[in-house]
Amino acid sequence: MPPYVERNEQGTLRIAGTRVSLASVVQAYWNGDSPEEIVQSFPSLSLERVHGALAHYLAHRAAVDAELTTLEQLWTESRTAAHARNRDLRAKLARAKDTRAAS
Repeated sequence: MPPYVERNEQGTLRIAGTRVSLASVVQAYWNGDSPEEIVQSFPSLSLERVHGALAHYLAHRAAVDAELTTLEQLWTESRTAAHARNRDLRAKLARAKDTRAAS
């Protein structure tokens, strides 16, 4: 049986042979999407790959959930830092938007 999940050079779990992250498939699964709906959302995936990825997730759920929690924390920290770094630009864009809306 071929591997359905692999870790890329950056350490991210991906669906083997694609650029789709396991996190994306798992998030869709958590949101209640069926495997068929996940395939529609990610055309590079086959139904077999989605089922294989979900089987991998369910077999390694504790480890994958822990990794996804860590990733979510890193994304939140990165987003917060980006907002802080770009505070002046964001304010300037908001003013420009308000000015345009008033015209």
